[in-house]
Amino acid sequence: MGARNFLLLLNGYTTCTTMTTPAANYIRKVAIVGATGNAGSYMTKALLATGKLAVTAITRTESTAIMPAGVQVAKVDYSDPASLVAALQGQDALVITMSGRAPPDSDAKLITAAADAGVKWVLPNEFAPDMADEVLGNEMHIGAPKRQHRELIEKLGKSSYVAVSCGFWYEWSLALTVAYGFDFGKRTVTMFDDGETKICTTTWPQLGLAVAKLLSLKIEPDGPDDKEPCLEMFRDKFMYMTSFVISQRDMFESVLRVTGTSEADWTITYVPSLERYNNSVAVMATDRTAFVRQMCTRLFFQDDRGNTEKTRGLSNKLLGLPRDEDLDKFTKLAIERQQMLEKIGMNMV
Repeated sequence: MGARNFLLLLNGYTTCTTMTTPAANYIRKVAIVGATGNAGSYMTKALLATGKLAVTAITRTESTAIMPAGVQVAKVDYSDPASLVAALQGQDALVITMSGRAPPDSDAKLITAAADAGVKWVLPNEFAPDMADEVLGNEMHIGAPKRQHRELIEKLGKSSYVAVSCGFWYEWSLALTVAYGFDFGKRTVTMFDDGETKICTTTWPQLGLAVAKLLSLKIEPDGPDDKEPCLEMFRDKFMYMTSFVISQRDMFESVLRVTGTSEADWTITYVPSLERYNNSVAVMATDRTAFVRQMCTRLFFQDDRGNTEKTRGLSNKLLGLPRDEDLDKFTKLAIERQQMLEKIGMNMV
């Protein structure tokens, strides 16, 4: 009997050659693209906090970003596929979270390199509303490339994906007037329809925690009687999570509490969501704010496509994600973010 089989017997396992050892049944090495970005920085922090995952940041050769202590850095040249493959060698998982300003072929290059390097799991650049819903994805004008990236992973056949659907980021969206409709300086809010449609929206810390908890799961069950959550449950599927299932009216109540104002202090405008959406789509070619405006407005249509708790079900409980986050805390952060963006002339109004 070989040493490995002997040890398996001591631990109560059979000598089946396909049996996964406990150590091999977990991801140990994670590469992340966008480690210092808005969402990526929280993912990186949460991955490190597990104390079980070695984290490598994939960065461009010319990058001067400073990484948190404990993060290894692999410099790459996106024009050289070999450098991407080399950076991903030995990694168990790749998390892709990049700005929409990144070159459009970056995701495909990373996915192909991950396959060539033998990376088993990829979290593609989803982190959005429900892109498994092709109607929603197409009408928000972001679904096609995300779908192509998932299809590429499946076509290459070397990696599996888990697409994390979190809705839009709360602190980011509430801070942009064109997104959730709030202008805190002017004390105005644009309600879509009656303002009562609920959507799923997620804070950056919650998203980071979700990614860390997901990649900390065992890869597959330890045996036929093992009912604990594992990555296999999400292989080539979507994982739905959120921080808040919330309407604009709910957001407004939080804003009133945080600012110490009353509804009488604000100017409220009601706009049909379909009208706002169509008007935004019509000017996307010439109005830089229209793309975000149409995306977020579409999410609030009264068809529940923005509420994945209702349409898909959430994995918050399964992953141990909190549903008691402090809404007012993150509303305050969004207000401060809008003020900061206005000071530097970057707020989309």
